[in-house]
Amino acid sequence: MSKALLTGKEYATLTEISGPLLFIERTSGIAFGEVVKVRTPDGEERSGQVLEVGEDMAVVQVFEGTSGLDVSKTTVRFTGETLRFPVSVDILGRIFDGSGKPVDGGPEIIPEDELDIHGAAINPYSRAFPSEFIQTGVSSIDGMNTLVRGQKLPLFSGSGLPHNLVAAQIARQAKVLGKEEEFAVVFAAMGITSDEARFFKEDFEKRGAIDKVVMFFNLADDPAIERLITPRLALTASEYLAFQNDMHILVILTDMTNYAEALREISAAREEVPGRRGYPGYMYTDLATIYERAGRIHGKKGTITQMPILTMPHDDITHPVPDLTGYITEGQIYLERALYMKGIYPPINVLPSLSRLMNEGIGRGKTREDHRQVADQLYYAYAEGRSLRELVAVIGEEALTERDRRYLQFADRYEREFVNQGVYENRDIEKTLDIGWDLLAALPEGELKRIDPQNIKKYHPKYRGKVEA
Repeated sequence: MSKALLTGKEYATLTEISGPLLFIERTSGIAFGEVVKVRTPDGEERSGQVLEVGEDMAVVQVFEGTSGLDVSKTTVRFTGETLRFPVSVDILGRIFDGSGKPVDGGPEIIPEDELDIHGAAINPYSRAFPSEFIQTGVSSIDGMNTLVRGQKLPLFSGSGLPHNLVAAQIARQAKVLGKEEEFAVVFAAMGITSDEARFFKEDFEKRGAIDKVVMFFNLADDPAIERLITPRLALTASEYLAFQNDMHILVILTDMTNYAEALREISAAREEVPGRRGYPGYMYTDLATIYERAGRIHGKKGTITQMPILTMPHDDITHPVPDLTGYITEGQIYLERALYMKGIYPPINVLPSLSRLMNEGIGRGKTREDHRQVADQLYYAYAEGRSLRELVAVIGEEALTERDRRYLQFADRYEREFVNQGVYENRDIEKTLDIGWDLLAALPEGELKRIDPQNIKKYHPKYRGKVEA
Protein backbone atom coordinates (compact mmCIF):
# COMPACT_ATOMS: atom_id res chain seq x y z
CA MET A 1 0.00 0.00 0.00
CA SER A 2 2.74 2.43 0.96
CA LYS A 3 4.40 2.21 -2.44
CA ALA A 4 1.30 3.57 -4.10
CA LEU A 5 1.91 6.90 -2.39
CA LEU A 6 3.62 9.86 -4.02
CA THR A 7 7.03 8.25 -3.67
CA GLY A 8 9.93 10.67 -3.66
CA LYS A 9 7.78 13.82 -3.56
CA GLU A 10 9.83 16.68 -2.14
CA TYR A 11 8.61 19.71 -0.20
CA ALA A 12 10.27 23.00 0.73
CA THR A 13 7.23 24.23 2.68
CA LEU A 14 8.71 23.83 6.16
CA THR A 15 6.99 26.30 8.52
CA GLU A 16 8.22 25.44 12.00
CA ILE A 17 10.92 23.52 13.88
CA SER A 18 10.04 22.45 17.45
CA GLY A 19 12.50 20.21 19.28
CA PRO A 20 12.97 17.10 17.08
CA LEU A 21 9.85 17.90 15.03
CA LEU A 22 9.35 19.55 11.64
CA PHE A 23 6.01 20.99 10.56
CA ILE A 24 5.41 20.92 6.78
CA GLU A 25 2.47 22.59 5.07
CA ARG A 26 0.62 22.04 1.77
CA THR A 27 1.29 18.30 1.67
CA SER A 28 -0.84 15.61 0.06
CA GLY A 29 -0.76 11.81 -0.23
CA ILE A 30 1.30 11.44 2.96
CA ALA A 31 0.84 8.40 5.25
CA PHE A 32 1.37 8.04 9.00
CA GLY A 33 4.67 6.28 9.79
CA GLU A 34 6.14 7.03 6.37
CA VAL A 35 9.94 7.35 6.14
CA VAL A 36 11.25 10.83 5.36
CA LYS A 37 14.62 12.10 4.11
CA VAL A 38 15.51 15.59 5.32
CA ARG A 39 18.15 17.56 3.40
CA THR A 40 19.91 20.21 5.50
CA PRO A 41 21.19 23.58 4.16
CA ASP A 42 24.75 22.16 3.94
CA GLY A 43 23.63 19.10 1.94
CA GLU A 44 23.59 16.55 4.79
CA GLU A 45 20.76 13.98 4.67
CA ARG A 46 18.92 12.94 7.83
CA SER A 47 16.19 10.38 8.38
CA GLY A 48 12.79 10.91 9.92
CA GLN A 49 9.29 9.54 10.20
CA VAL A 50 5.83 10.99 9.78
CA LEU A 51 4.31 11.40 13.22
CA GLU A 52 1.06 13.12 12.33
CA VAL A 53 -0.89 13.80 9.15
CA GLY A 54 -3.51 16.51 8.60
CA GLU A 55 -5.51 17.62 5.58
CA ASP A 56 -2.68 19.68 4.10
CA MET A 57 0.10 19.34 6.68
CA ALA A 58 2.46 16.75 8.16
CA VAL A 59 4.55 16.53 11.32
CA VAL A 60 7.88 14.74 10.98
CA GLN A 61 10.20 13.53 13.75
CA VAL A 62 13.91 13.68 12.81
CA PHE A 63 15.97 10.87 14.32
CA GLU A 64 19.30 12.70 14.22
CA GLY A 65 17.84 15.88 15.73
CA THR A 66 17.05 19.26 14.15
CA SER A 67 20.15 21.28 15.07
CA GLY A 68 21.48 23.25 12.09
CA LEU A 69 18.20 23.13 10.18
CA ASP A 70 16.78 26.30 8.65
CA VAL A 71 13.07 26.71 7.91
CA SER A 72 13.72 28.43 4.58
CA LYS A 73 16.58 26.23 3.33
CA THR A 74 15.57 22.70 4.39
CA THR A 75 13.77 20.30 2.06
CA VAL A 76 11.81 17.18 3.03
CA ARG A 77 11.34 14.17 0.74
CA PHE A 78 8.64 11.59 1.54
CA THR A 79 9.74 8.13 0.39
CA GLY A 80 6.35 6.41 0.44
CA GLU A 81 7.68 3.56 2.57
CA THR A 82 7.48 2.69 6.26
CA LEU A 83 10.47 2.00 8.54
CA ARG A 84 11.75 -1.49 7.84
CA PHE A 85 14.43 -3.69 9.36
CA PRO A 86 16.43 -6.13 7.18
CA VAL A 87 16.30 -9.58 8.78
CA SER A 88 17.99 -12.94 8.37
CA VAL A 89 19.33 -15.57 10.79
CA ASP A 90 22.68 -13.76 10.47
CA ILE A 91 21.45 -11.11 12.92
CA LEU A 92 22.26 -13.59 15.73
CA GLY A 93 25.49 -12.54 17.41
CA ARG A 94 25.32 -9.04 15.93
CA ILE A 95 25.16 -5.60 17.58
CA PHE A 96 23.05 -2.77 16.14
CA ASP A 97 22.57 0.84 17.12
CA GLY A 98 19.17 2.24 18.09
CA SER A 99 18.24 2.83 14.47
CA GLY A 100 19.10 -0.71 13.29
CA LYS A 101 22.55 -0.11 11.74
CA PRO A 102 25.33 -2.64 12.55
CA VAL A 103 27.92 -1.16 14.95
CA ASP A 104 30.07 -4.21 15.67
CA GLY A 105 32.41 -3.79 12.69
CA GLY A 106 30.77 -6.70 10.88
CA PRO A 107 29.31 -6.66 7.36
CA GLU A 108 25.88 -5.33 6.47
CA ILE A 109 23.08 -7.87 6.87
CA ILE A 110 22.11 -9.55 3.58
CA PRO A 111 18.37 -9.68 4.21
CA GLU A 112 16.04 -12.58 3.62
CA ASP A 113 13.22 -10.11 4.18
CA GLU A 114 12.61 -6.51 5.24
CA LEU A 115 9.90 -6.18 7.89
CA ASP A 116 7.89 -3.17 9.02
CA ILE A 117 9.16 -2.40 12.52
CA HIS A 118 5.74 -1.39 13.84
CA GLY A 119 4.37 -4.91 13.56
CA ALA A 120 1.14 -5.55 15.44
CA ALA A 121 -0.04 -6.92 18.76
CA ILE A 122 -0.84 -10.64 18.64
CA ASN A 123 -4.52 -11.23 17.96
CA PRO A 124 -6.09 -12.56 21.20
CA TYR A 125 -7.91 -15.28 19.22
CA SER A 126 -4.56 -16.52 17.86
CA ARG A 127 -2.82 -16.58 21.23
CA ALA A 128 -1.87 -19.91 22.77
CA PHE A 129 -1.81 -19.94 26.57
CA PRO A 130 1.71 -19.81 28.11
CA SER A 131 2.46 -22.99 30.08
CA GLU A 132 6.17 -23.88 29.92
CA PHE A 133 8.63 -23.07 32.71
CA ILE A 134 11.69 -20.97 31.86
CA GLN A 135 14.56 -21.52 34.29
CA THR A 136 16.51 -18.30 34.87
CA GLY A 137 18.83 -19.77 37.50
CA VAL A 138 17.71 -17.03 39.94
CA SER A 139 15.97 -18.58 42.97
CA SER A 140 13.71 -15.64 43.85
CA ILE A 141 12.33 -15.72 40.28
CA ASP A 142 12.26 -19.46 39.58
CA GLY A 143 11.03 -20.46 43.03
CA MET A 144 8.65 -17.64 43.90
CA ASN A 145 7.68 -15.71 40.74
CA THR A 146 8.20 -18.18 37.92
CA LEU A 147 8.72 -16.96 34.36
CA VAL A 148 6.67 -18.86 31.77
CA ARG A 149 7.39 -19.07 28.05
CA GLY A 150 5.33 -16.46 26.21
CA GLN A 151 4.83 -14.30 29.32
CA LYS A 152 5.39 -10.55 29.79
CA LEU A 153 7.10 -10.19 33.19
CA PRO A 154 8.66 -6.75 33.89
CA LEU A 155 11.45 -5.95 36.33
CA PHE A 156 10.68 -2.90 38.50
CA SER A 157 13.87 -1.27 39.73
CA GLY A 158 15.20 2.07 40.97
CA SER A 159 18.07 4.35 40.13
CA GLY A 160 21.37 2.84 41.28
CA LEU A 161 20.00 -0.67 41.78
CA PRO A 162 21.72 -3.56 39.94
CA HIS A 163 19.00 -4.21 37.34
CA ASN A 164 21.62 -4.37 34.58
CA LEU A 165 23.45 -7.17 36.41
CA VAL A 166 20.17 -9.03 36.90
CA ALA A 167 19.24 -8.54 33.22
CA ALA A 168 22.61 -9.85 32.03
CA GLN A 169 22.39 -12.84 34.39
CA ILE A 170 18.91 -13.78 33.16
CA ALA A 171 20.00 -13.35 29.54
CA ARG A 172 22.99 -15.68 30.10
CA GLN A 173 21.22 -18.36 32.11
CA ALA A 174 17.63 -18.57 30.80
CA LYS A 175 16.64 -21.93 29.32
CA VAL A 176 13.75 -24.37 29.05
CA LEU A 177 14.29 -27.65 30.88
CA GLY A 178 14.51 -31.02 29.19
CA LYS A 179 14.37 -29.73 25.63
CA GLU A 180 17.09 -29.07 23.12
CA GLU A 181 15.39 -26.23 21.29
CA GLU A 182 16.65 -23.13 19.53
CA PHE A 183 16.73 -20.47 22.23
CA ALA A 184 18.06 -16.92 21.80
CA VAL A 185 17.98 -13.55 23.54
CA VAL A 186 17.15 -10.21 21.91
CA PHE A 187 18.50 -7.42 24.08
CA ALA A 188 17.51 -3.77 23.54
CA ALA A 189 18.89 -0.94 25.67
CA MET A 190 17.56 2.62 25.53
CA GLY A 191 19.34 5.65 26.95
CA ILE A 192 22.21 3.70 28.56
CA THR A 193 25.79 4.95 28.95
CA SER A 194 28.74 3.73 26.87
CA ASP A 195 30.09 1.96 29.97
CA GLU A 196 26.83 0.05 30.39
CA ALA A 197 26.83 -0.94 26.72
CA ARG A 198 30.42 -2.15 27.05
CA PHE A 199 29.49 -4.16 30.17
CA PHE A 200 26.70 -6.03 28.37
CA LYS A 201 28.82 -6.71 25.30
CA GLU A 202 31.83 -7.96 27.29
CA ASP A 203 29.67 -9.99 29.67
CA PHE A 204 28.00 -11.90 26.83
CA GLU A 205 31.36 -12.42 25.10
CA LYS A 206 33.14 -13.70 28.21
CA ARG A 207 30.40 -16.19 28.98
CA GLY A 208 30.20 -17.48 25.42
CA ALA A 209 26.62 -16.29 24.98
CA ILE A 210 27.20 -13.68 22.28
CA ASP A 211 26.33 -16.05 19.40
CA LYS A 212 22.80 -16.45 20.74
CA VAL A 213 22.17 -12.75 21.42
CA VAL A 214 20.98 -9.93 19.16
CA MET A 215 21.75 -6.53 20.71
CA PHE A 216 20.36 -3.06 20.02
CA PHE A 217 21.98 -0.10 21.81
CA ASN A 218 20.56 3.41 21.95
CA LEU A 219 23.10 5.33 24.04
CA ALA A 220 22.42 8.26 26.34
CA ASP A 221 24.02 10.71 23.88
CA ASP A 222 22.08 9.32 20.91
CA PRO A 223 18.94 11.18 19.83
CA ALA A 224 16.13 10.68 22.34
CA ILE A 225 13.71 10.30 19.44
CA GLU A 226 15.59 7.16 18.39
CA ARG A 227 14.44 5.51 21.63
CA LEU A 228 10.94 5.22 20.22
CA ILE A 229 12.07 2.86 17.45
CA THR A 230 14.72 0.81 19.34
CA PRO A 231 12.29 -1.56 21.12
CA ARG A 232 10.28 -1.95 17.91
CA LEU A 233 13.41 -2.97 16.02
CA ALA A 234 14.15 -5.55 18.73
CA LEU A 235 10.61 -6.96 18.59
CA THR A 236 10.70 -7.11 14.79
CA ALA A 237 13.91 -9.17 15.01
CA SER A 238 12.24 -11.34 17.68
CA GLU A 239 9.12 -11.97 15.59
CA TYR A 240 11.24 -13.00 12.62
CA LEU A 241 13.35 -15.45 14.66
CA ALA A 242 10.35 -16.82 16.59
CA PHE A 243 7.56 -17.07 14.04
CA GLN A 244 9.53 -17.57 10.82
CA ASN A 245 12.44 -19.62 12.22
CA ASP A 246 10.72 -21.53 15.07
CA MET A 247 13.04 -20.17 17.76
CA HIS A 248 12.19 -19.41 21.37
CA ILE A 249 13.12 -15.81 22.13
CA LEU A 250 13.58 -13.95 25.41
CA VAL A 251 13.34 -10.18 24.84
CA ILE A 252 14.91 -7.91 27.45
CA LEU A 253 14.08 -4.19 27.10
CA THR A 254 15.96 -1.74 29.34
CA ASP A 255 15.08 0.95 30.33
CA MET A 256 11.40 1.50 29.48
CA THR A 257 11.37 4.63 31.65
CA ASN A 258 13.86 6.22 29.21
CA TYR A 259 11.50 5.22 26.41
CA ALA A 260 8.58 6.90 28.20
CA GLU A 261 10.65 10.07 28.75
CA ALA A 262 11.28 10.24 24.98
CA LEU A 263 7.55 9.80 24.41
CA ARG A 264 6.87 12.70 26.81
CA GLU A 265 9.43 14.87 25.01
CA ILE A 266 7.73 14.33 21.66
CA SER A 267 4.32 14.98 23.18
CA ALA A 268 5.51 18.28 24.64
CA ALA A 269 7.03 19.32 21.29
CA ARG A 270 3.65 18.66 19.65
CA GLU A 271 2.01 20.81 22.34
CA GLU A 272 -0.40 18.04 23.28
CA VAL A 273 -2.50 18.29 26.43
CA PRO A 274 -0.43 16.42 29.04
CA GLY A 275 -1.75 13.59 31.17
CA ARG A 276 -0.38 12.34 34.51
CA ARG A 277 2.98 13.96 35.36
CA GLY A 278 3.26 15.38 31.87
CA TYR A 279 3.16 12.04 30.05
CA PRO A 280 0.82 11.84 27.05
CA GLY A 281 -2.66 10.46 27.66
CA TYR A 282 -2.05 7.73 25.06
CA MET A 283 1.01 6.30 26.86
CA TYR A 284 -0.97 3.22 27.97
CA THR A 285 -1.85 2.44 24.35
CA ASP A 286 1.69 3.11 23.18
CA LEU A 287 3.24 0.80 25.81
CA ALA A 288 0.68 -1.87 24.91
CA THR A 289 1.86 -1.81 21.26
CA ILE A 290 5.24 -2.97 22.61
CA TYR A 291 4.26 -5.37 25.40
CA GLU A 292 1.49 -7.11 23.46
CA ARG A 293 3.93 -8.27 20.77
CA ALA A 294 5.04 -11.03 23.15
CA GLY A 295 3.38 -14.42 23.42
CA ARG A 296 2.66 -17.71 21.70
CA ILE A 297 0.61 -18.22 18.54
CA HIS A 298 -1.50 -21.28 17.71
CA GLY A 299 0.21 -23.29 14.99
CA LYS A 300 3.61 -21.65 15.49
CA LYS A 301 6.43 -23.46 17.26
CA GLY A 302 8.39 -20.32 18.19
CA THR A 303 7.55 -18.06 21.14
CA ILE A 304 8.42 -14.58 22.44
CA THR A 305 8.86 -14.03 26.17
CA GLN A 306 9.38 -10.46 27.30
CA MET A 307 11.12 -8.94 30.34
CA PRO A 308 10.91 -5.15 30.21
CA ILE A 309 13.05 -3.39 32.81
CA LEU A 310 12.07 0.02 34.13
CA THR A 311 13.47 2.28 36.82
CA MET A 312 10.84 3.83 39.06
CA PRO A 313 11.59 7.53 39.72
CA HIS A 314 12.08 7.95 43.51
CA ASP A 315 11.29 4.20 43.84
CA ASP A 316 7.62 5.10 43.38
CA ILE A 317 5.64 2.08 42.19
CA THR A 318 2.61 4.33 41.58
CA HIS A 319 4.55 6.37 38.99
CA PRO A 320 2.72 6.29 35.61
CA VAL A 321 5.31 4.10 33.84
CA PRO A 322 5.34 1.14 36.31
CA ASP A 323 1.65 1.68 37.06
CA LEU A 324 0.55 1.36 33.41
CA THR A 325 3.08 -1.41 32.76
CA GLY A 326 1.57 -3.43 35.60
CA TYR A 327 -1.88 -3.24 33.99
CA ILE A 328 -0.63 -4.55 30.63
CA THR A 329 1.82 -7.24 31.75
CA GLU A 330 1.39 -10.44 33.77
CA GLY A 331 3.02 -9.46 37.05
CA GLN A 332 6.27 -7.83 38.11
CA ILE A 333 9.63 -8.57 39.74
CA TYR A 334 10.40 -5.89 42.33
CA LEU A 335 13.96 -4.84 43.24
CA GLU A 336 14.10 -3.28 46.71
CA ARG A 337 16.62 -0.68 47.86
CA ALA A 338 16.55 -1.86 51.51
CA LEU A 339 17.72 -5.35 50.47
CA TYR A 340 20.41 -3.85 48.24
CA MET A 341 21.70 -1.75 51.17
CA LYS A 342 22.01 -4.98 53.19
CA GLY A 343 24.30 -6.46 50.51
CA ILE A 344 21.69 -8.88 49.14
CA TYR A 345 22.00 -9.71 45.42
CA PRO A 346 19.71 -9.83 43.55
CA PRO A 347 17.72 -7.50 45.86
CA ILE A 348 14.35 -8.98 44.84
CA ASN A 349 11.57 -8.49 47.38
CA VAL A 350 9.21 -11.38 46.69
CA LEU A 351 6.32 -9.86 48.68
CA PRO A 352 5.25 -7.16 46.17
CA SER A 353 6.51 -9.30 43.26
CA LEU A 354 4.05 -11.41 41.31
CA SER A 355 3.89 -13.77 38.35
CA ARG A 356 0.26 -14.19 37.30
CA LEU A 357 1.09 -17.17 35.08
CA MET A 358 3.24 -19.02 37.62
CA ASN A 359 0.68 -21.78 38.27
CA GLU A 360 0.60 -22.62 34.55
CA GLY A 361 4.34 -23.34 34.38
CA ILE A 362 5.05 -25.28 37.56
CA GLY A 363 4.16 -28.59 39.18
CA ARG A 364 4.58 -32.26 38.33
CA GLY A 365 6.25 -32.78 34.94
CA LYS A 366 7.28 -29.12 34.67
CA THR A 367 9.24 -28.27 37.82
CA ARG A 368 8.33 -30.40 40.86
CA GLU A 369 5.08 -31.45 42.50
CA ASP A 370 5.83 -29.54 45.73
CA HIS A 371 6.73 -26.24 43.99
CA ARG A 372 3.49 -24.31 44.56
CA GLN A 373 3.14 -25.38 48.19
CA VAL A 374 6.78 -24.63 49.05
CA ALA A 375 6.49 -21.18 47.42
CA ASP A 376 3.31 -20.43 49.40
CA GLN A 377 4.86 -21.54 52.68
CA LEU A 378 8.06 -19.55 52.08
CA TYR A 379 6.01 -16.49 51.17
CA TYR A 380 3.93 -16.73 54.33
CA ALA A 381 6.92 -17.32 56.61
CA TYR A 382 8.92 -14.45 55.10
CA ALA A 383 5.95 -12.07 55.32
CA GLU A 384 5.50 -13.04 58.97
CA GLY A 385 9.18 -12.41 59.68
CA ARG A 386 9.16 -9.01 57.95
CA SER A 387 6.12 -7.86 59.91
CA LEU A 388 7.79 -8.96 63.17
CA ARG A 389 10.82 -6.80 62.33
CA GLU A 390 8.54 -3.77 62.41
CA LEU A 391 7.09 -4.93 65.73
CA VAL A 392 10.58 -5.38 67.23
CA ALA A 393 11.39 -1.77 66.37
CA VAL A 394 8.52 -0.74 68.66
CA ILE A 395 8.49 -3.21 71.57
CA GLY A 396 11.94 -4.80 71.43
CA GLU A 397 12.92 -8.43 70.81
CA GLU A 398 12.54 -9.40 74.48
CA ALA A 399 8.75 -9.21 74.19
CA LEU A 400 8.60 -11.80 71.40
CA THR A 401 7.44 -15.39 71.86
CA GLU A 402 9.61 -18.37 70.86
CA ARG A 403 7.48 -18.77 67.71
CA ASP A 404 8.02 -15.10 66.83
CA ARG A 405 11.78 -15.45 67.21
CA ARG A 406 11.82 -18.41 64.83
CA TYR A 407 10.04 -16.40 62.15
CA LEU A 408 12.32 -13.42 62.72
CA GLN A 409 15.37 -15.65 62.23
CA PHE A 410 13.69 -17.26 59.24
CA ALA A 411 13.34 -13.89 57.46
CA ASP A 412 17.07 -13.18 57.92
CA ARG A 413 18.11 -16.64 56.70
CA TYR A 414 15.66 -16.44 53.78
CA GLU A 415 17.31 -13.25 52.52
CA ARG A 416 20.88 -14.50 53.06
CA GLU A 417 20.46 -18.05 51.71
CA PHE A 418 17.50 -18.11 49.32
CA VAL A 419 17.36 -14.62 47.76
CA ASN A 420 21.08 -13.91 47.92
CA GLN A 421 23.24 -15.64 45.30
CA GLY A 422 26.26 -14.93 43.12
CA VAL A 423 26.11 -12.90 39.94
CA TYR A 424 27.36 -15.96 38.03
CA GLU A 425 25.62 -18.57 40.20
CA ASN A 426 23.16 -20.57 38.12
CA ARG A 427 20.82 -22.58 40.39
CA ASP A 428 18.57 -25.21 38.88
CA ILE A 429 15.00 -25.50 40.14
CA GLU A 430 15.82 -28.60 42.21
CA LYS A 431 18.48 -26.70 44.15
CA THR A 432 16.17 -23.71 44.61
CA LEU A 433 13.40 -25.87 46.09
CA ASP A 434 15.85 -27.80 48.27
CA ILE A 435 17.18 -24.51 49.73
CA GLY A 436 13.56 -23.61 50.47
CA TRP A 437 13.05 -26.91 52.32
CA ASP A 438 16.27 -26.40 54.33
CA LEU A 439 14.91 -23.05 55.51
CA LEU A 440 11.44 -24.44 56.31
CA ALA A 441 13.04 -27.23 58.36
CA ALA A 442 13.93 -24.59 60.97
CA LEU A 443 10.20 -24.13 61.67
CA PRO A 444 8.11 -26.61 63.67
CA GLU A 445 6.47 -29.13 61.37
CA GLY A 446 3.07 -28.04 62.67
CA GLU A 447 3.67 -24.59 61.13
CA LEU A 448 3.89 -26.02 57.58
CA LYS A 449 0.15 -25.77 57.07
CA ARG A 450 0.37 -24.85 53.39
CA ILE A 451 2.17 -28.06 52.40
CA ASP A 452 0.53 -31.44 51.85
CA PRO A 453 1.67 -33.98 54.51
CA GLN A 454 2.71 -36.38 51.73
CA ASN A 455 5.09 -33.75 50.32
CA ILE A 456 6.44 -33.09 53.81
CA LYS A 457 7.21 -36.81 54.21
CA LYS A 458 8.85 -36.89 50.77
CA TYR A 459 10.90 -33.68 50.74
CA HIS A 460 11.38 -32.47 54.33
CA PRO A 461 15.11 -32.81 55.26
CA LYS A 462 14.14 -34.63 58.47
CA TYR A 463 12.60 -37.51 56.52
CA ARG A 464 15.41 -37.53 53.99
CA GLY A 465 17.99 -38.10 56.71
CA LYS A 466 19.54 -34.65 56.37
CA VAL A 467 18.74 -33.28 59.81
CA GLU A 468 18.13 -34.71 63.26
CA ALA A 469 14.52 -35.63 64.04
